[in-house]
Amino acid sequence: MATKRPPFTWENGYQQPMTASTWPADGVNGDISHTEGDRYVPPPSVDLVTSSTHNSLGVNVLNDWPTMYGGTDNPHGIPSWWKPEEKVDVLICGAGPSGLGLAACLLRQGVSCRVIDRAEGPLVAGRADSVQPRFMETIAMFGLATEISDEGPVVDRTSFYRDGELLHFGHSHQSDSRHRGNYIITQGQIERIYLRDLLRHKCLVERSTALVDFSSTAGAEGNPDYPVRANVHNTKTGVNQVIQAKYLVGTDGAASSIRKTLKIPFDGMSTDIYWGIMDCKFESDYPHRWTFGIVMSSEHGACVVIPREDGYVRIYTQLDISKTGPISASRFAKDPTFAESGGNVSIHSITPDEVLTQTNKIFAPYTVKFASALSWFSIWKISERVARTYSSPDMRVHLAGDSAHVHSVLGAFGLNASILDITNLGWKLGLACKGRAKIENLLHTYSSERRKHAVRIIECSGEYLRFICDSKLAMVNLHDPEAMDKWNDENPDVTSAEKVKRDVNSHSKEDRRAEDRKFLGAFFKKNGPFLLGVDCDYDTSAISLPTALVTESKEQVPIRVRNGVRAPNPRVCLSTNQAGYLYDKLAGPSRFHLIIFVSTLTSSEVLKRVGKFAESLKDPRGFYQRLGGASVFDIVVVAKALPFEFEALSGVQGQVFNALKETGAQVVFDDRAPDEDAHTTWGVNHNTGGIAVIRPDLWVGATFFPDETDKLGAYFDGFLQAV
Repeated sequence: MATKRPPFTWENGYQQPMTASTWPADGVNGDISHTEGDRYVPPPSVDLVTSSTHNSLGVNVLNDWPTMYGGTDNPHGIPSWWKPEEKVDVLICGAGPSGLGLAACLLRQGVSCRVIDRAEGPLVAGRADSVQPRFMETIAMFGLATEISDEGPVVDRTSFYRDGELLHFGHSHQSDSRHRGNYIITQGQIERIYLRDLLRHKCLVERSTALVDFSSTAGAEGNPDYPVRANVHNTKTGVNQVIQAKYLVGTDGAASSIRKTLKIPFDGMSTDIYWGIMDCKFESDYPHRWTFGIVMSSEHGACVVIPREDGYVRIYTQLDISKTGPISASRFAKDPTFAESGGNVSIHSITPDEVLTQTNKIFAPYTVKFASALSWFSIWKISERVARTYSSPDMRVHLAGDSAHVHSVLGAFGLNASILDITNLGWKLGLACKGRAKIENLLHTYSSERRKHAVRIIECSGEYLRFICDSKLAMVNLHDPEAMDKWNDENPDVTSAEKVKRDVNSHSKEDRRAEDRKFLGAFFKKNGPFLLGVDCDYDTSAISLPTALVTESKEQVPIRVRNGVRAPNPRVCLSTNQAGYLYDKLAGPSRFHLIIFVSTLTSSEVLKRVGKFAESLKDPRGFYQRLGGASVFDIVVVAKALPFEFEALSGVQGQVFNALKETGAQVVFDDRAPDEDAHTTWGVNHNTGGIAVIRPDLWVGATFFPDETDKLGAYFDGFLQAV
């Protein structure tokens, strides 16, 4: 939401503007039988200024409800049900999207947590602006996807301009996900969605509260059950308190004090590339302002255009703050004494009008004018950094979100990478807190999996950035820490984003357009699915087994989808009256999903193998009973049959599937055409059937033949333990 919501009425069955308050006056709906003391009274709202810097068209405000979103800073007092414990499973420091999302994940598992944050309330405006399809798939597991998808427009087209001429315009942001396109929503709105969710789980953010210091006594003297000891301070009340926790998670931003305390290097570089960011309504003759766009000028830099809700648009404008840049030249022309300061431009002094002037130079021959007050204005410096590890040596303290990685705005990766961080970490912490995990085998996979993804993000968004900015800034090798140390020693000051010098006489406009199109074609062919979050593979580990060799013979593997990749989400029939997607059966508390593909049910070989699996579920010595049963495992049968055919099964077939249903197995029906059904999507061997283990974060952990119960058990025994 970019600005204060105007009043509406639905009296005619649809939303219409109204001039009076949206709250009904006394007696509007008939006599009120309640006394003044017990009738509903709307909570008070406040108008918050959304931008610290303004243009000539006024000051923008946004409605806020402190009693809903103020946490422990609620002006009307803390609810009576809020009784935080001094000992808690997980202490989360930072109430941005990463911290709030992690809390939502943990609370759904019955894991206790406390969330502290220095700020008095959620973010008012700005920062992250869109979410990718994989974000939507992930948050749908929390039941919150529609809250996000209904907020703003969906980006599904992209335009590229160079020097005022169109390079490319077409469909974009498409994948096999049910969520088509990037969904526009502000970070502040996402935080409020999470805050409402936490309230439903009786969890408040402890506002105006800072972490003073912490220690971990895991493996040493101290409380073995709650080895983390954190000292926190409330800046409003002056109260200090000690919180003991099993685990501490730092979601405290790029300047993370937790990362610094752990002395974890933040590898990478801080560049001298700056963006001026304006959220506003604009008047412009630029023809593609309602699509995602990149506008490049060979002389002046680049702009990124993102359409937002309610007619607002966000424009990122590349700035040159050097002594020879246009802002410096403009200031010198207006005030010769500006040279006395050395001609350096303080980023804190850059005005919206100066950014707009630069925007128009880049957009030429098109023009851009302010058409409303600014919803948000900021100057953003690009840094490309990743923590060398996301976890402390004892696995009791972890980093997530910006405290673990920062990168270019290109690709909208920040917020989208963060939800993958917290869902990857969340299910692992949930098992560890309940005593169901072999900590030494499970928790270290968080850093190895998520750091690899962050490094690729920096490489991908960095390549994109350097192309649109015409920069020859070096790229850093972040895969090898030793190489990183050597690079830092040899290149301590390499941050300059010097533009590529082009000989205009040797490169015609046609040559340049051909170069641009060649880059765009190759870049999006390589990175298209990655930019949507669906291409993210994890290396081999205890929870991501090596993928069996696949050859031309279909007899050699049960399933062809590789281990360590996103679990495909094919369309299926959920019941006689409902169709949907496989993921629809995987929502809810974090569990391992055992997906059993049984083909047409008629193969004696498939029945024999599936029957052995069904028998193992009842065996008290088998993995299912030993490791937690239905509290840890969710079983979904995918059958190439219609619902009434499945219900009519008898004989051996009926016995096998009745045994599965007795364990609570769900059944979906694979009734689509053979070129698009679930068995084809997953590459299932119809002669044998197959089992896919989908991890709680919706990645493929391992695949097996249905009768390989010993191997399946060995897989889970590698990182789970009986309680």
